[in-house]
Amino acid sequence: MHGEKLMAISTNIDTALPVMEHFYTLQGEGFHQGKAAYFIRLAGCDVGCVWCDVKDSWDATKHPTMPIENLLREIQKTPATIIVITGGEPLMYDLTMLTSTLQAAGLQTHIETSGAYPLSGQWDWVCLSPKKFKPPVPEIISSADELKIVVFNTSDFAWAEKYAALVHPSCKLYLQPEWDKADTITADMIAYIQQHPKWELSLQIHKYIHVP
Repeated sequence: MHGEKLMAISTNIDTALPVMEHFYTLQGEGFHQGKAAYFIRLAGCDVGCVWCDVKDSWDATKHPTMPIENLLREIQKTPATIIVITGGEPLMYDLTMLTSTLQAAGLQTHIETSGAYPLSGQWDWVCLSPKKFKPPVPEIISSADELKIVVFNTSDFAWAEKYAALVHPSCKLYLQPEWDKADTITADMIAYIQQHPKWELSLQIHKYIHVP
């Protein structure tokens, strides 16, 4: 049933996409932390992370489709140069038209994805954040510029190392505490990074400074 709903939504997916929200803010995580960025959060996700903080994004039928032209128009009202496509799981959709439109306008395209679906579109930066609930497809792993592992408990360090061994040697490696567990897990993460300095700590600074 969920797939049938998404198929209906996807009828005009080349020119319009289901958008939960879009906003100009700062990138709060990972390699580009602290940079001004315009976020487009696409609706629809079947990965099912139990700790997801945007579960309202899961059902794409609850959110309107928005023409790519309109998204570009809203972006161009700001001085944004970095556009981050996130979700939900954005790669449930073919993002070729979206990224080509953005890049033609001189904008940088970044994606945050679990990698559960094949990569589509043209990207200046690919942040792969694999999830145990629906692991990434193998072909996306080599495209990652950044590997970001959300740490819920210490067993996730082994999960992190599994994918660190698979990404390109130049891929940036980040461990990020799951927000609700940050108070209890961060000390373990710091100790782990000290022992394995190829990793860096990513914090959701947007939540600390109270921006979207």
